[in-house]
Amino acid sequence: MTETILIGVAWPYTNGHLHLGHLAGCYVAADIFSRYHRLRGDRVLMVSGSDQHGTPITLRAEEEGVKPQEVVDRFRKGQLHAWEHLGIEFDLFTTTGTTNHRDVVHDVWNTLQKQGFIYRDTMRLPFCLTDSRFLPDRFVVGTCLFCGNLAARGDQCDSCGKPMNPLELGDLRCRLCGDPPEIRDSEHDFLRLSAFRDKLLEWVSAKSHWRPNVLNFTRSYLQEGLHDRAVSRDINWGVSLPSGDEDKRIYVWFEAVIGYLSASKEWAQNEGDPDAWREFWENPDTKSYYFMGKDNIPFHTIIWPAMLMAYGGLNLPYDVPANEYMNMLGGKFSKSEKRGVWIPDYLERYAPDPLRYYIAANMPETGDTEFTWEEFVRRNNDELVATYGNLVNRVLTMVHHNFEAKVPTPAELDNLDQDLLARAKSAFEEVGEHLTKCGFRIALSSAMSLAQSANKYLDAKAPWKMIKEHRQRAGTSLWVTMVAISALKTLMFPFLPFSSTKLHYMLGFDGEARYSGWALQTPEPGQPLPEPEPLFTKFDLSLIDEEAQRMEQPTV
Repeated sequence: MTETILIGVAWPYTNGHLHLGHLAGCYVAADIFSRYHRLRGDRVLMVSGSDQHGTPITLRAEEEGVKPQEVVDRFRKGQLHAWEHLGIEFDLFTTTGTTNHRDVVHDVWNTLQKQGFIYRDTMRLPFCLTDSRFLPDRFVVGTCLFCGNLAARGDQCDSCGKPMNPLELGDLRCRLCGDPPEIRDSEHDFLRLSAFRDKLLEWVSAKSHWRPNVLNFTRSYLQEGLHDRAVSRDINWGVSLPSGDEDKRIYVWFEAVIGYLSASKEWAQNEGDPDAWREFWENPDTKSYYFMGKDNIPFHTIIWPAMLMAYGGLNLPYDVPANEYMNMLGGKFSKSEKRGVWIPDYLERYAPDPLRYYIAANMPETGDTEFTWEEFVRRNNDELVATYGNLVNRVLTMVHHNFEAKVPTPAELDNLDQDLLARAKSAFEEVGEHLTKCGFRIALSSAMSLAQSANKYLDAKAPWKMIKEHRQRAGTSLWVTMVAISALKTLMFPFLPFSSTKLHYMLGFDGEARYSGWALQTPEPGQPLPEPEPLFTKFDLSLIDEEAQRMEQPTV
C-alpha cells in the first residue's frame, strides 16, 4: 500500500557556505529517505529553502558593510549549486523572502492572535549604548547558566542545545563591540507557549518510534515547564508584523518553521493545483517527517507542534529524526579555527557519491561522529572500490569479453546460486524496513552485506577458471552475480544516485533508474550491454596530507 509522505528539511541560513556538518545533520538523510519512498511508489513532497532572515545574515552584512540581501543572494547560489551537484533533490527549495511566505506567516500569526495565543507585553532587553540599539538574540553572547558554556548565544546554547532568552545568560555582552549592554523595556508580541505543555506531553507520550535522543530531550524539556516566548524583535530585517510596526519584525524562529507550510503552498501553486498542498497537511493518513540537526529539536518537537495545535486542522509531525553532530578534530566545523570541509571545495575535486556514502556510513543518528580524511579514503578504497566497484567491474568485464557483451543465459541452478538469488530478493525487505524507520547506517550496512555475499559467491564459483571447459556453468554464475548486482544498483540508489544511475545503464536497462521501483530488476538473457566503466575511483593516500592543508572556508 502506498503512503503519502511530507518531508520538511531544515532551512539553512544564507550567511556562509555549506559544510560537511550541514550535510550530515539532515540533508543527506532526507534525500535518502525521499529517494527510497519515491522508488516504492509513495507520494512524496520534500520542501525546504534558504532562511534569509536570521540574525547571522545581518551580523555578516554589518561586518562586511553591505546590505543583508547581498549576503543572501551570494550564498543562496552556493546552496543551489550544492544541491544540484550532490544530488539533493527537493520538490521545492524556496526562500523565506517570498511574498507567499510572508502571507502564510501573517495568516498563522493572525489566527493565533485571534485565539489569544499571541499577545502584546513588555519585556526587558539588552540595549547597546555604544551602538544605540536593542540587541537581537545573536547580537548577544554570554555564559549559559545550564552548562557553563562561555560563548552561548542569546537565542540558544550550542553546547547543551537549550533555547533561551538573552537575559538568561551570565556576563552579557554585545557581540559586535564587546561592551556590556544596558537593560531596557521594550514592547513585544509573545506566543503563549505555556498553554500547550500538557497537550504536548500527551502527544509526545505516544511517540515510541522516535529516536531515543529526540524523545528524551523533548520529554525533559517539557517536564521542566514551558514559558511564553517573544515572537517579535527590534530589528528591520525579516518578515513584517501584520500590525505594520516598522521598527519590529517577526522572530525568525517563529516564521522559519512556518516555511514548511508556505513552501508546500508555493509548490502547489507552481504545480497548477493551488489545493495540492492539502493532501500533505490535512489528510490524517499523511506522515510528516522533519529532518534537522539536534540543535533544532525543540523547535520541531515543541514549538512548531504547539503552533500547529493553536492553528488547528493541520497534521502534527509524525517523526523528527534529528541527527547529532558530525565533528572534525574534536570539535564542530569552524571557519575561525580553520577546521572543516566546505562543500564548494569538496565538489571542485571529488565526485559526490563517495561523500554521500561516507556520511551515510558514519551518520550521527544517535551520537556525535567524527570526520577524518583517513576514514574517508578507507571507506572509498576498501568498500566502494574494492568491495562494490570491483565486483561490478569483474563481472561485467568477463561478460563483455566472453559472452559477446550480452547477458548470459543461465542453466540449472544449484544451491549456491539459489542462495544468492534469495539473498538478493530478501535484501529489499530488509533494507526497506531500516529506511522506513530512518535507520540509515544499518540500511547501508545491510545493502553492502549483499555485495560481500556476491563477492564470496563469485570467488567460490571462479567463472574465470571454468570458462573454457564449462562455459554454460560459468555463464550461469555470472548471470546470478549480475542479478545480485542489479539488486545492489537499486538498493544503493537512495544512497548513491549517480553511480546507481550509471550502473543501471551498464546493466543494459532502459528508462531511468529512479523509476525502476523498489524491487529486483532481473537482467534478461541476451540483453546487450555497453562497454563497462569503473563505478568509483581509488584515492591515493597523498590525499590525506593534501586535504589537511586546505581546512579553510573558501573565499567568496
